Amino acid sequence: MAELAALEDPKARAVNERHGDDHGVNLGRLRALAKRLKTQQDLACELWDTDDTAARLLALLVCRPKAFERDRLDAMVREARTPKVHDWLVNHVVKKNPHAEELRVAWSADPDPVVASAGWALTTERVARKPEGLDLPGLLDVIEADMKDAPDRLQWAMNHCLARIGIDHPEHRTRAIAIGERLEVLKDYPTSPGCTSPFAPVWITEMVRRQR
Repeated sequence: MAELAALEDPKARAVNERHGDDHGVNLGRLRALAKRLKTQQDLACELWDTDDTAARLLALLVCRPKAFERDRLDAMVREARTPKVHDWLVNHVVKKNPHAEELRVAWSADPDPVVASAGWALTTERVARKPEGLDLPGLLDVIEADMKDAPDRLQWAMNHCLARIGIDHPEHRTRAIAIGERLEVLKDYPTSPGCTSPFAPVWITEMVRRQR
């Protein structure tokens, strides 16, 4: 914790706070510290329990993803309220855990929109990598009905899923683009030069073009 405190950078904190994250540690330095510490599951659990954002990010880098029980991960996703901790927890840990599919199903239907967004992130992973058994038309039905009025983080996760369905599954591409055009979610999202817009019709069209 003392080492993390020494890495505090006011400029980094100002940037992070604009994105909803309450820490001031440069992520490159955080990763360097994690590389030196290597995998330490007990330390990771202690760091997580501090409730400090920088410590939790470090915990997610030095933990053993497959070592967590289902209930522990469920508790952690409900405790991970800052965007970066939530994102790293889902992508660096839950996706690699044997309980990922069970949690995907449970979280997707959770009334807490932040928890539900984790479920949708796991669904997006399956859409891209292991779609067998998924009801893609059913997912499009839910997205079409609920995405427009969903809270920001849940909306972002559902939009990502919509885009991946359109990109990876040509048989659903026309419908996915049509849903995006009708709902206009993230249509006006500011996009830096050279970056692809998160507006699903543009995102799908550009990624398909790159694959050809």
